Amino acid sequence: MGSALEVAVFGAYGHTGRFVVAELRERGYEPVASGRDAAGLGLLADAHGGGLDTRPASVDDPASLDRALAGTAAVVNCAGPFATTAAPLIEAALRAGIPYVDVAAEIEATADTFARFGERARAAGAVIVPAMAFYGGLGDLLATAAMGDWTAADEAHVAYGLSGWHPTAGTRTAGAVSHERRQGRRVRFRGGRLEYHQDGLTTLKWPFPEPMGPREVVSEFTMADVVTLPSHLRVPEVRTYMALEAAGDLASPDTPAPTATDAHGRSDQTFVVDVRVRSGAEERRAVARGRDIYAVTAPLAVEATTRILTGRTHRVGVASAGELFDARDFLRALSPHVTVDVPSSPSGV
Repeated sequence: MGSALEVAVFGAYGHTGRFVVAELRERGYEPVASGRDAAGLGLLADAHGGGLDTRPASVDDPASLDRALAGTAAVVNCAGPFATTAAPLIEAALRAGIPYVDVAAEIEATADTFARFGERARAAGAVIVPAMAFYGGLGDLLATAAMGDWTAADEAHVAYGLSGWHPTAGTRTAGAVSHERRQGRRVRFRGGRLEYHQDGLTTLKWPFPEPMGPREVVSEFTMADVVTLPSHLRVPEVRTYMALEAAGDLASPDTPAPTATDAHGRSDQTFVVDVRVRSGAEERRAVARGRDIYAVTAPLAVEATTRILTGRTHRVGVASAGELFDARDFLRALSPHVTVDVPSSPSGV
């Protein structure tokens, strides 16, 4: 594939990074695998038959990042905690003049990207997409599709129905960093802004569509959607919910990491993401169903990269998925990885 576009993947040997590398190769790209663990990069190259360009680099060494991105068309950052990795990789992408995509689920890190790089990216004509993943990106696309021709809504709800959640080591590390940054507080988006609080957890029953059906969820189990949605949608209140069983899995230190159950490395976890937006007495809904929240991040990130490189974007600067892309068309492109039900025209996008 000598003529294939090269796309750098930082954290390529991590759980999600391996899915992204495989998805890039499937689509005809030439992945450039990077990260600080040279041994991990070597093992990844061996798994791909040795034909993988590997470039060790560290976020503490800007010159190594420049070498890692040299000659590449874009970079996908899969290495958390993104509170540590996002800014150095974005700086390197700006120096290289290439687009940046990450798969962050960290609320504060995603908000930092918008706040810190928005003006610079616009001025440079650069494209930076944070949270282009299961959390943050998918919910934003669904909410944008559900909004359709509405210019504003009173509230948006994103409910995650996971059959279970076996967190990766990276998920646990990122969660610990976020917990420390919040000083143990919880966060929500209310009244048009992020609000930190110490209210206790509550549960309610969410009417997920089939095959999941009604299920107990943790209310205000807040994810990156509280940054991505209001970054471009006029919605003063965004609430996210998590299936009670999945929240319990994440909270338990004894829950093991995901286990592959097919030839692609996917686990047997299934999910339903149910997004509802309300304006007055009217409600609109979009639903996504699929398998393995980590594996499905790969087609999300790679589809975003492809659309950026082929000019199918609405703007430059820092932007979430729903603002940057045609949400309805993007969701259709995720098949067969994700099955999506969105409002039909004229209320759909």
